[in-house]
Amino acid sequence: MRKPFLLFVPALAALGLTQCQSSKPATSASTPATEAPATPRQKEYTYQTVPGDPLKARIYTLDNGLTVYLSDYKDAPRIQTYLAVRAGSKNDPATATGLAHYLEHMVFKGTSQLGTQNWAAEKPELDKIEALYEQYRAQRNDPAARKKTYYQIDSISGVAAKYAVANEYDKVMGAIGSQGSNAYTSVEQTVYQEDIPSNQIEKWAAIQSERMGELVPRLFHTELEAVYEEKNRGLDNDFSKEFEAINRTLFQQHQYGTQTTIGTIEHLQNPSITEIKAYYEAYYVPNNVALALSGDLDYDQTIRTIDKYFGPLKRKPVPTFTVAQEAPLTAPVITKIVGPSAENVMLGFRFPGSNTKDALALRMIDKILSNGQAGLIDLNLNQQQKVLQASSFANINNDYSSHILYATPRQGQKLEEVRDLLLGQLDKVKKGDFPEWLIPAIINNEQLQRTKSYESNEARAGAFVDAFVARADWKDYLQQIEDFGKVNREDVMRVAQQYYGPGYALVYKRTGQDPNIVKVVKPAITPVPVNRDAASDFYKQVMGMSSPDLQPVFVDYKKDIQETKLASGIPVFYTRNTENNLFNLYYVLDMGTNGNQRLGLATDYLQYLGAGKYSAAELQQEFYKLGCSFAVQSEQDRTTISLSGLDSNMEPALQLFESLLAAPKPDAAALKNMVAGVLKARQDAKLNKGVILQQAMVNYAKYGAKNPFTTQLSEKKLKALKPEQLTSLIKQLPTYQHRVLYYGPKPETGLTATLNQLHKTPATLAAVPANKDYAEQPLNTPKVYWVDYNMVQAEILFMSKGPLFDKTLVPTTSLYNTYFGGGMGSIVFQELRESQALAYSASSRFATADKTGRSSYNMSYIGAQADKLPEAMAGMQLLLTDMPTAEANLQIAKAAIRNSIATDRITKSDILFSYERAKRLGLDYDLRRDVYEQTANMSFADLLKFQQARVKGQPQTILVIGSKDRLNFKALAKYGKVEQLTLKEIFGY
Repeated sequence: MRKPFLLFVPALAALGLTQCQSSKPATSASTPATEAPATPRQKEYTYQTVPGDPLKARIYTLDNGLTVYLSDYKDAPRIQTYLAVRAGSKNDPATATGLAHYLEHMVFKGTSQLGTQNWAAEKPELDKIEALYEQYRAQRNDPAARKKTYYQIDSISGVAAKYAVANEYDKVMGAIGSQGSNAYTSVEQTVYQEDIPSNQIEKWAAIQSERMGELVPRLFHTELEAVYEEKNRGLDNDFSKEFEAINRTLFQQHQYGTQTTIGTIEHLQNPSITEIKAYYEAYYVPNNVALALSGDLDYDQTIRTIDKYFGPLKRKPVPTFTVAQEAPLTAPVITKIVGPSAENVMLGFRFPGSNTKDALALRMIDKILSNGQAGLIDLNLNQQQKVLQASSFANINNDYSSHILYATPRQGQKLEEVRDLLLGQLDKVKKGDFPEWLIPAIINNEQLQRTKSYESNEARAGAFVDAFVARADWKDYLQQIEDFGKVNREDVMRVAQQYYGPGYALVYKRTGQDPNIVKVVKPAITPVPVNRDAASDFYKQVMGMSSPDLQPVFVDYKKDIQETKLASGIPVFYTRNTENNLFNLYYVLDMGTNGNQRLGLATDYLQYLGAGKYSAAELQQEFYKLGCSFAVQSEQDRTTISLSGLDSNMEPALQLFESLLAAPKPDAAALKNMVAGVLKARQDAKLNKGVILQQAMVNYAKYGAKNPFTTQLSEKKLKALKPEQLTSLIKQLPTYQHRVLYYGPKPETGLTATLNQLHKTPATLAAVPANKDYAEQPLNTPKVYWVDYNMVQAEILFMSKGPLFDKTLVPTTSLYNTYFGGGMGSIVFQELRESQALAYSASSRFATADKTGRSSYNMSYIGAQADKLPEAMAGMQLLLTDMPTAEANLQIAKAAIRNSIATDRITKSDILFSYERAKRLGLDYDLRRDVYEQTANMSFADLLKFQQARVKGQPQTILVIGSKDRLNFKALAKYGKVEQLTLKEIFGY
């Protein structure tokens, strides 16, 4: 799905015309005594800026048409980079859908320089494979011939792989300290992302320009297996099927609806390397690409470096895209989807594309309906508990947009009733039946969210991508934000009346077995070598480039956090916000749901209650008007009460919040509805495979049948609850010992004065009740637990128990995780996906405990097609037993850790929560210091010693979720006693 158009930038002052400036080299004021030889004059670069731009962006266009967006933001010595190509799945040929997405995968495979040991020997083999795939496509109706051709593809692929260096791109990016290496393909764009240390900008430019200048689709058939698995994951995702159905209805002529980003099974099983290359040559050209960078950068030096490496790329004409015209829908078009997840309703309405005024009004309508606090859906449906949960989102693209509304029913509620409730909110918008203050409040809250989001380089650079993909000049993009603040009630009503007509897409999603379920049938693959210790000459050249050193900065809790006390003796931990006018205030209590099962219910109940002269809905509206919001969250052993927003409105917001905590008004009807909602949500959780595996089964394995996940009030006790029991718990929260955390612009004296006046507590605070700790199971007998779930894939989690938290092990586990199972350059990923093509997703991590007295666990995950379960499990087990030695990977892992720590900065409110985490581990310093200092001198012998002592041969509890008619129980029995778990056993109800 397309990333939403960011409306998260501060309101701008008057926007002037785009200014053209030049970037000049520095000149000396002194005159040499003698005439020196003339030095080559450095190139000057013109760029555009926009007055009042909060990002202070410079937009350059190189001679070859490459667009470059730069924004300097020195929060940490890192730079978020995006490389955006204005081509996505809508540009796929109708006969080869999924092509743009598969190309995205191929771009990570290298070039004739990167990812190869011997290009001269490798290229002829790759040419053979390309020709064979064309032959394979032509044999669609001849299974015997296809089988023979595929055997040749598989055989020659093994030969070609001997010359390749698998995952060399991931290795080199990891070695320079890049984080978040990834990419995504959507309907309009394909975007490649890296978060790099600021001292590695030249290496980044060298690597990225290399892969943008040439495509070599090596290791093609193993990566195709990964795409097959990605398709199967989509087939197991009911929401994806619903969203595709909405698009098919809304866009019956346009590629938004006639084809999907992942592609059809038929097209995936008949790929064409030739067509992929043609697509790359047509669209991956500099005049169709943008680089978006935000972080600790020097404008002049950065653009010179980019031009040095990207400037030689050649401009080419880009194919013209013809927008298909859609006829109006005159009546609802109903699609019925059946699948294992919870029932829901989804509605979709067609709107114009991104650069229209009506699309701008759509964004406002979406916020009027659903803004998380005071929208019509928020208050009329969610807060009044007329449905279990409802929301909306605007999916805005270049040619057309869509508005999606969806809701989950309460117990016994018909989907048709849910549909009518959603349509009823649209009717209110059409009539202008919403408060006068709502649109101004939305504009103010959007300003707040923009300001907050622009503390993130990801959001800043993401805005550049959005502007480029939408073909909007940066000045016009910012003007859209300004224009958003001018949308009024009349605009909203006109647009609503025009586009929310009788014709729309309607999906009824019901729980059951999908009669049309299919899977991608995949041919067998012979594992290919990954050549871990090999390196291309290009890799060596890049790693040989010099980079200025950057030194780590560790948090000094004594210096970076100011500690004071309120008049009542409550400790206050404070970090000053010097960047903007936003604040975060927290009351933290060391008590949670393990000690009182009602506590979580009480904190959830609070959102449905009023206080003083305000009803619950009016309270939410008041907070929204102030640009503030509150939350109360209960975890197993901790409760956090938080208030955040505009610091200029902190006092009235805090007064309002304190009144709610001190005197929430009991509401019997709200409690009855909440209890019914809790019971329905419990039923829905049993239909969610993620909850089943990652929460229910994991807790069952760790603690047994009685665990934090299953220990909750029975249905009988829930229904017997009295409102006063829960409001009493809420009122007691400020009476227990707690601490205050604050990140904001107030000086210390101003903060304490405000809290002394408004934070109402008794003279003596009560000690927090003792928390219940659940005893961890020994996990000393091999076991296999499985749960039946109707799905194409199978998901497997290997668990073994480690020692209690020990800070001395953290440096070793950090290096082990990075080397063995932490990313796309890790041993696990290389073996199970790149070499053997057994899984789309595979990882392994030795997870250290988050609190003293708790155990660490080794957790290894595989998501694979069910028929590959035996091979996938055997592959993972072999790696856990006999960890491969790869000195090159070890050095890359060490460099990645050191580069990352040297350039990561813990800032803002994260400083406070870093201290909170440290205290839970019994620490008073930043543990990253130990990791940085100790991993540099570690050898493979150190890793092997750890692996043999803590991982190899450890008794395992293996968790499996999959369809009983697809699982291989004979294979499972090899790993221990196989036991089916019922949903009642693992959920406790």
